[in-house]
Amino acid sequence: MTEIVTSQTPPILHGPSEKEKKYDRQLRLWAASGQAALESANLLLVNSGAGTVGVETLKNLVLPGIGKFTIVDDAIVNEADLGVNFFLDDSCLGHLRSECCTKLLQELNPEVQGDWFPKEKGSLDLRSILESSPTFTLIMYTHPIGKESLSLIDSYASQHKTPVVSIHSAGFYSYFRVNLPGTFPIVDTHPEVDRTTDLRLLNPWPELVEFAQGMTKDIDALDEFEHGHLPYVVILLHYLEEWRQSHNGQNPISYNDKTAFSKFVLSKARTNNPEGGEENFQEAAIAINKNVKAPELEPGVQELFNHQISDEIELQSSFWAIAKAIEAFYRKHGCLPLPGALPDMKAQSNVYVKLQSIYKEKARRDAQEVLETARVIAGGKDVDPAEVDLFCKNARFVKLINATPKSEDLDAIYEAESANDEAAEAMKVETGGAFTLPMSNFFIYLALVATSHNPASTADEIMSSITNEVPKAAGSERALQAAQEVARAGGGELHNISALTGGMVAQEMIKIITKQYIPIENTCIFDGISSRCQVLRL
Repeated sequence: MTEIVTSQTPPILHGPSEKEKKYDRQLRLWAASGQAALESANLLLVNSGAGTVGVETLKNLVLPGIGKFTIVDDAIVNEADLGVNFFLDDSCLGHLRSECCTKLLQELNPEVQGDWFPKEKGSLDLRSILESSPTFTLIMYTHPIGKESLSLIDSYASQHKTPVVSIHSAGFYSYFRVNLPGTFPIVDTHPEVDRTTDLRLLNPWPELVEFAQGMTKDIDALDEFEHGHLPYVVILLHYLEEWRQSHNGQNPISYNDKTAFSKFVLSKARTNNPEGGEENFQEAAIAINKNVKAPELEPGVQELFNHQISDEIELQSSFWAIAKAIEAFYRKHGCLPLPGALPDMKAQSNVYVKLQSIYKEKARRDAQEVLETARVIAGGKDVDPAEVDLFCKNARFVKLINATPKSEDLDAIYEAESANDEAAEAMKVETGGAFTLPMSNFFIYLALVATSHNPASTADEIMSSITNEVPKAAGSERALQAAQEVARAGGGELHNISALTGGMVAQEMIKIITKQYIPIENTCIFDGISSRCQVLRL
């Protein structure tokens, strides 16, 4: 008897691991694949100036579990550092800032590896550090920075196709700029859930049509329970067919037709019940607007199909092999692969499970067709089926970052931003201040860039630099105001501004490392006086 009881004892249920408990919230955001990418990343921070914003960025990467970071900073900690950098204390005075910050950052998360250079005072050699270290996943540097160091970083990034993030914080102003190596594709963009539903109501496949017809063959003869538990997908497929028969084969695509079709569907609901209607028919009417529509390509997918690959490395990548296979699928079938997800709806459990399996099986067949096509395309011979599945599920929302050349005409950007400022001023005057439009942060960017290598520049020197870069900015009051504020800061950082900026930078870096969500493109400028950010493509 004891043996029987023992053999029937259910297996022990294992709860989440310590790591899963530790990173529970972020795993819900970027899943295990994103966490694995984060933990395998190797980051380099070339720190200079006041040095606060770079360390604050690292703080927000150490906490979620970045794999390894290295700080390159030959500054010696002084009294001024203690007032703006929370990762330094009195015991750090006279020591290397890189070493002190590294050790205190590691206290936040002992699982993260940290290193620093130089190992002793006065012996910094950035070139040898770059050459002798394992390949960096991403490099960030802070302003002001020496031109020689900047040249070394750019050369390394070009050679290794490494993303680079530059950060500048001074006084109440800051900006950061993301430079990606060529076109940077994001497959897992995490679109809003309600946008991902694809029921194929206007282009159903045979198995779905057969299932719907079987359930609605004698729809008027169904009892109250069965009629009230028809899935709204089945309801819409049935009445769409009736609509086409009375409308010369046309689907209800226009707004007026959708309104009429919605009333038509609701008129078929039974009202001789205590509820005075049927919930599944109400669900069907609500679903019409979003799900009864002709197939169309999202702008991002159209950009993907039109993109001309010029880089040989890109040409051989599995991403572009799958992208070409997806395009071939679209050209053949007139639609993208089915994602396979089915939203919740009122239905009997066994019916919903059957309907769900029909959608999932169609999604599997579509993904298999894409996989077979990809494997005969250059770069796709060894493509991972899991990568194809992910691509097919997210095909509508794939995003290419850095796909088109950046604007080099700062004069044109200046004119556009100045025009926006004039419109903002006019709106303020016309409404007596009741309504206001945001003012451009472009002038802040110009003033900060002017002090990239010399934080002690005067307002006149900053204006001179601005007008050299953007001749049309000569005499601009907004530019002069920004120049005066940056000159007043003198390269000093305010901890709250640098902490906020560091949080934003870390967020964008996580997107790049995990290749999830959509990073900015390519410059974010923050005005701490008005508490406003602006993203510009410069």
